[in-house]
Amino acid sequence: MWTIKLLEYTNDSDKGVMVAHWGCEVVDGDYSASSYGTASFTPDPSADDYVPYESLTEATVLEWVYAAVDKDAVEAGLTAQIEAQKAPQTVAGVPW
Repeated sequence: MWTIKLLEYTNDSDKGVMVAHWGCEVVDGDYSASSYGTASFTPDPSADDYVPYESLTEATVLEWVYAAVDKDAVEAGLTAQIEAQKAPQTVAGVPW
């Protein structure tokens, strides 16, 4: 599941989003893996597709993030972490 954790925006009337902090978590039963990152943007209030801060939705910002990061690679990495948890290559302990 992808979520937007925090937005950093300009301190003016436009409030253009400059950075989106995102999180992604994959859960499979008792196993979970998560990732956190940021995506940077250059807001342009004069652009035709500019979305005012007050009109933003998480879905809109997630689309921006997906365009800025390799969504499939992030999800594949988390899935691989879960598979490694299910079948660890090494274990720790002592024989006594």
